[in-house]
Amino acid sequence: QVQLVESGGGLVQAGGSLRLSCAASGGAFSNYRMGWFRQAPGKEREFVATISSGGARTDYADSVKGRFAISRDNAKNTLYLQMNSLQPEDTAVYYCAARRTPLGKYAYWGQGNQVTVSS
Repeated sequence: QVQLVESGGGLVQAGGSLRLSCAASGGAFSNYRMGWFRQAPGKEREFVATISSGGARTDYADSVKGRFAISRDNAKNTLYLQMNSLQPEDTAVYYCAARRTPLGKYAYWGQGNQVTVSS
């Protein structure tokens, strides 16, 4: 069973950048497909990005395409989300998640990390 811990969130002005990290432990990180999700106040959690186990395939929500980049370093057991051109509507708690199969349920979740973008 893998454990996930996010870091790197904080407060940034509109137009700025942040990089989130998600450190994995307790499991074979390279076997997991990984994803980022976010939940804004008063809204449901939504998909942000996903990456295959080897890192070759990625997919993004339309709202972040061209601004965010998901990546992973399997040697360091770490997932990343580079966020550029941040806007106030990107304000949310960001979660990393892991699943064993491409279309399976995300069974493992981090604790969440707050990202706040000021206008």
